[in-house]
Amino acid sequence: MRDLAGGFGHLLAGQKWVFRHGRWLGFGLLPGLVTLVLYAGALVGLGYGADGLAAWATPFADDWGSPWLGLFRGFLTGLVFALGLFLAVITFTAVTLLIGQPFYESLSEEVDRSIDGDAPESGLPLARELWISARDSVKVLLRVALFGILLFALGFIPVIGQTVIPVIGFCVSGFFLAEELTAVALQRRRVEFKERLALLRCRRAMALGFGVPLVLLFLVPVVAVFLMPGAVAGATLMARELRGEDAEGAEGAESAGDSAGAAGAAGVAGAAGGTPAGQPAPQAPNPYAQPYPQHPAPPQGNPYGQAPAPQANPYRQDPPAPHNPYRQ
Repeated sequence: MRDLAGGFGHLLAGQKWVFRHGRWLGFGLLPGLVTLVLYAGALVGLGYGADGLAAWATPFADDWGSPWLGLFRGFLTGLVFALGLFLAVITFTAVTLLIGQPFYESLSEEVDRSIDGDAPESGLPLARELWISARDSVKVLLRVALFGILLFALGFIPVIGQTVIPVIGFCVSGFFLAEELTAVALQRRRVEFKERLALLRCRRAMALGFGVPLVLLFLVPVVAVFLMPGAVAGATLMARELRGEDAEGAEGAESAGDSAGAAGAAGVAGAAGGTPAGQPAPQAPNPYAQPYPQHPAPPQGNPYGQAPAPQANPYRQDPPAPHNPYRQ
C-alpha cells in the first residue's frame, strides 16, 4: 500500500515540478499536440468504419432477425471502438515519446540536475537513442497487443467480462505506461529493456500507483497533452527511487555532514588556541599524580646455600686446667 501511494506521489510531484518550471511545461507540450492531431484523426476514422468492420467480421449473422442483429453488431462495434481506444491510450505515450525524444530527454535531465546538480548521460548519438526507443516501444506494444486480445476474448464472459476484466485492463495499461515513461530516464542510465521490466515488477504497486491514474486521465485526449510533461518529470523521480539513487545521495550527504562537523569542531578548537585542525590534541598532565622514588631492591640471599664451616683461630690459647688433688 505504501508503494501504491508512493507511485501516485511521484505523479503529483512531477506535475508540480513542471508547473514550477513553466518554460519546461511549454517545451514539453509540442510533441503531445502533434500526436493528438494524428490520433484524433485515427479515432474519428475508426468511429466511422467500426460498423462496417463488425458487419464484415460477422457474415453468419446476416440472416438474423431484428432486434438481435442490431444488438449483436452494435455490441461488437462498441468493443472494436473500445479496443481501438485502449490501444490509442497505450500507443499515445510511445508515439509521443518517439516524436518528442529530444524534448523529453532534456526535460528529464533538468529534473535530475535540479535534485543533485548532475544528470546521467547515455553517451549515445541521437539516431541510436531513437532506434533503441522505437525498438523498445515495439516490444511494449507487442506485449500490450497480446494482453489486449486476451482481455478482449475474456470480455464476452458474463458479469466478469463487464466488471473484473476492465479493471485488469487498466492495470495492464498502467504498468506498461509506467514502463514507457520511466524509460526516458532509465535509458540515459544505460538500463536495458529487460532490466527495466524487472525493476518495475519488483515494485509493481508503485508502477500501478503511477500508471493507472495516468491511464484514466489519458482517456481525455486534451488532458493527456497537458499532463505529458509532468508525467515524464514524475517518471524521472520514480526511476531515481527504483535505482536507489535518492537513498545513496542521502547517505552520502549524511557522511559528508558528519565529516564536515568533525572538521568544524577541530577548526574551532584550533581557533580557540588549541591544536591546529588535523593534529592530535596534547594530553593534559594529571594533577593528582605523585612522584614515587625508586629504591634499588636489597640483594636477596640464596636460601639454598650452605653456611661456611667455622675456621680455627691459630692465635687462641686455652687456660690451664685446675689441679685436682685426688687425681692419681
